[in-house]
Parts: sequence; C-alpha cells; structure tokens
Amino acid sequence: MSEKRRTAGARRFALAFVLALLSAEASAQAPGGGPPAVGVVRAEQQQITQSDEFNGRIQAVNRVALVSRVTGFLEKRHFIEGAEVKKGDLLYEIERPPFQALVDAAKANEDQLEAQHRNALITLQRAQKLLPTVAGQQSDVDTALANEQALAAQIDGAKAQLQTAQINLDYTNIYAPIDGKISATQVTEGNVVSPTSGTLANIVSQDPMYVLFPIPVRTGLDLRARYEPKGGFSAVVIKLRLPNGQIYGSDGKLDYASPTITENTDTFTLRGVVPNPLLTGQSQAPGVQREMFDGEFVSVLLEGVEPITVLAVPSAAVLSDQQGDYVYVVDAQNKAQVRRIQQGQSTPSLAVITNGLKEGELVITEGLQRVRPGEAVSPAPATPGPNVGSSGAKQ
Repeated sequence: MSEKRRTAGARRFALAFVLALLSAEASAQAPGGGPPAVGVVRAEQQQITQSDEFNGRIQAVNRVALVSRVTGFLEKRHFIEGAEVKKGDLLYEIERPPFQALVDAAKANEDQLEAQHRNALITLQRAQKLLPTVAGQQSDVDTALANEQALAAQIDGAKAQLQTAQINLDYTNIYAPIDGKISATQVTEGNVVSPTSGTLANIVSQDPMYVLFPIPVRTGLDLRARYEPKGGFSAVVIKLRLPNGQIYGSDGKLDYASPTITENTDTFTLRGVVPNPLLTGQSQAPGVQREMFDGEFVSVLLEGVEPITVLAVPSAAVLSDQQGDYVYVVDAQNKAQVRRIQQGQSTPSLAVITNGLKEGELVITEGLQRVRPGEAVSPAPATPGPNVGSSGAKQ
C-alpha cells in the first residue's frame, strides 16, 4: 500500500470519529437542537443515622498469667491447650507430699502445745485454790499464770504456722481464676516450678470483649456536643467492621473515655463493650470458636441511636473545584445556576447540605457533563436511586 493511500485512510477514520461525536452530542439534545436533557431531584429533608468511623483493636476484658506460688515439681496438667476453661477448673498439680508433711508437722506442734496449755491451766487453778490457805503463795499463782499465757500465745503461733502450711498445700493445685481461653503451657510435667519461674500459661476472657479506639480531640469535642444533650454514652451504639469487611452481628456500647490526652498524637481513647458469643452451631467444647480475638484489628462505627433530619441530595450532584463544593440548580427559566454549598456529614450516596441550598430546589444529578452555567437545560426526573434515607452519615 502506498503512503498516499495510508494517509487518505487515516483522514477518513478521523472524519468518521468526529461525525460520531457530533451525532452523540446531538442525541443528548432535545429534538430540533434544543437544550440538553438533564436529570433533576428536589432537595428534601431526609432522615439519616449519624456515623463516625475509627480504627480500633479488640482487647480482652480480663487476662490472667498463671504463676506457681510454691516451689515443687509439676506433676500433671489437666487442660487442653487452646480450649476454654471455667473459673474453678483444676489446671495444674504440683507435688503435694512435702507440703502435706509440713501441714502434719504444724498440726502435731499445735496438738503438743494444746496439751501443755491444758496442764498449765490445771496448775494455775490449783495455785489459785491454795492461795487463801497457809500453803498458798502469790508467787506460785503468778508463775502459773505467766506459763499459761505463754503457752496460749505459742498455740496462736502454732495455728498460724498450720494455716500457712495449709495455704501452701492448697497452692499445689492451680485453678482457673476466670472463665476464658487458655494458652499453650510454657512448662511441662516433670519440671520444677516456683514463684520466680515465670508464667505457666495465660487465660484470656472471651465474652464480652473491649474495643479500644483513639479519636482526635477535635472530633471528641464534636461528638460530645452532638450526643451529650441526647444522653451521652447511651445515645450511641458501636458497630464493628471485621478485617474481612463484614459488619459484626452484635452491637456494642461505650463505657469509658480516657481522662488523658496522648501528647504526640493529640488523641484520647474511647472504649466500648461488645458481646462475643460462640459461633452459631457450636457448644462449650474443646476447640470452640468465637468471632473476635484479643488484639484483633477492626473498624469502629460510632452511630447515633436516633436518626436526625437533614437537607440532603444525592452525592452524584456535588462537584468540586478550587473554590470548594457546588451543585447546579435549575431556576424558574430552566437555566442551570451554580450554587456554592457546604456539606455536613455525608454518606457514599447522600450529601448532607448545611448551607447554600434551599429545600425544594431542583438539583441536577444526571447529564452534568453537558451543563454550562446560565444556559438553558431540559429537566426531567432523575433515575431513582437506592433508598438512602437510613444511610449512616460519615465524616
């Protein structure tokens, strides 16, 4: 093919492309070359649920590190690693005979002192009876009384030693202090354990869970102004978005706000309580699963309990330039006019208008690429979108 023929073909292609563009532009206009057709909606009051999103982490309500309180050989482990245990379950057994021997010795010492004390009481009573007679002497009474009181004190000491020995004997059995999931054991049977040998295992409570999330101070002040008149903590609920993007099925509630500000981030921490029941179809058995884990990263949605009424339009109607946000409205002469607006909390589908727009005005949402300020348009109802009245508003 010659160079001239290739050039001619390229020109014909370019001409066809231009004609197609002109045809598309003409099809967007009313018959007879009239103004462009646009879709409009009325700015109306709608109810939305206010919502703010933050990053947070799940934290167990209770956490216990199991440590031996006596020194001895670890004889037996009674739990399945990773299983859930109940408060009071026997977890470990430490060698008991040495501690039982100490209990028996302390008990024998107490019994011996009790016998001596009984004899001292008899001696004291005899000396007191003889005191009014010629054979009685006050010094004998005083000596007997002192001996009786000394033995009574020794008995109290012996009882304390027996109690200490019994406590140490009881410490040879280690029980679960809380309900929760237990970790793998750090010390196996046959090893010597002591108060200084470190953690044997950890128990982490499972239901409910805390969720902690930092928020900027400025946002916290806005939230306080918004919800304090409506009941404070009780005016909001917590929803969680899990790492896989799903919304967690149970709602939580706020129960704590940190009293101090983190200086390097200018944030403070809020805490919520969220249920963490067993997954559907599971029972209390080894290997049971729950949705949330201690330390898990989640997104926290802080939502108002009661919806609010706002002036809103579809988000597709809002445009932006260097001066800020604006929309096109259709005036009484069917001409497009620019309206500068200010947005409040909005959703992906709904723009909340706080200033610049009046209720009932016609806002262009479709055909915006064909609109020019001050030029006539041909308005028609826009294509109905999804129901956005109950959407959560986000900052």
